[in-house]
Amino acid sequence: MQLRYAFRVYPDTGQQTALAKAFGCARVVFNDAVRAREDARKAEQPFPKAGELSTRLITQAKRTAGRSWLAEVSAVVLQQSLRDAETAYRNFFASLGGTRKGPRTGPPRFKSRKDARQSIRFTANARWNITGGRLNLPKIGAVKVKWSRTLPTTPSSVTVIKDAAGRYFASFVIDTDPAADQARMPETDRTIGIDLGLTHFAVLSDGTKIDSPRFLRRAEKKLKKAQRELSRKQKGSRNRAKARLKVARAHAKVADARREFHHQLSTKLIFENQGIGVEDLSVAGLARTKLAKSVHDAGWSAFLSMLEYKAARYGRRLVRIGRFEPTSQTCSTCGVKDGPKPLYVREWTCSACGTVHDRDHNAAINVKTAAGLAVSACGAPVRPGAIPAQREETGSHGIPPEPRAA
Repeated sequence: MQLRYAFRVYPDTGQQTALAKAFGCARVVFNDAVRAREDARKAEQPFPKAGELSTRLITQAKRTAGRSWLAEVSAVVLQQSLRDAETAYRNFFASLGGTRKGPRTGPPRFKSRKDARQSIRFTANARWNITGGRLNLPKIGAVKVKWSRTLPTTPSSVTVIKDAAGRYFASFVIDTDPAADQARMPETDRTIGIDLGLTHFAVLSDGTKIDSPRFLRRAEKKLKKAQRELSRKQKGSRNRAKARLKVARAHAKVADARREFHHQLSTKLIFENQGIGVEDLSVAGLARTKLAKSVHDAGWSAFLSMLEYKAARYGRRLVRIGRFEPTSQTCSTCGVKDGPKPLYVREWTCSACGTVHDRDHNAAINVKTAAGLAVSACGAPVRPGAIPAQREETGSHGIPPEPRAA
């Protein structure tokens, strides 16, 4: 399994200039590759091969007056930019053919120097190394790195990234041994069901409720002030550039806090449980409703992605149940479907057995049962029969009612 280890790097002024030059050269080669393929498509000719593009856009272009500055950066950076263009087209064609896993992707677009994220990648062929705690990059120099942990093995590549907030990062690709990772996990037979929501970020089937940090909501006042100051600056001025950077840093601080929260919670759940059941929520659909800001603030998709790759890494079992499973309508005690309920109903009493349920806790128990992780008193797995789902309940679990005026 391949994993990424990202560290903050602090290039000096000269190294920042060299990195900016490398970002620009990689961007030009990528755009030239996209333009060459677009020209071939319009002319109804076969797409040029990768080797042909490498010769024409890198080797021959360096000898011309208009592209001679490509020789000032590492050739590996330019080759990797061509590979990125190849990958982008391959993913696009796989999406058209319906063979790509995950969301559909559009055709590659031209990159801009104004893009929020700039990156270059060095493989082992570039002969980069780590010496004396610094990252030595060809034609850039020894860059200072803030090492927050030790790399378990020798990385196969490193990607240098500059984000919208002006921060630099080095992302190393590491090949890990799943068997060694799984040996570090304690043996346990615990299983859990998770109901994600907005009132509480997660409610577990054992009754644990995890509050939603609401990072974006808490920083909203500061973000509005920074955005208001940005809107008042003259376009193209240096003060506007400074204000834009201030807004980007404020958003980056919120994103970092949310990511850290997701990492800590997902690691804790993976560490304590052998099996985890979750709902396959339609986050994109919920993000088109009036709850969009709260849904994005929760970051359910990122959290579920972390659970998924950590479960695969450490040998745990993650089961996603269908989004139309009526977890909020079914009594977890007797299994009777009690019908849909408005979102403001947080507790309800089963009409069949009289059990009083907390809506989110009951849903978490049903998630665990539907995932096949629940067991009966004799130890046999319990899995209820198929229950027709009600579309009006889709993705509504755990979402609080909108506040009403008094």
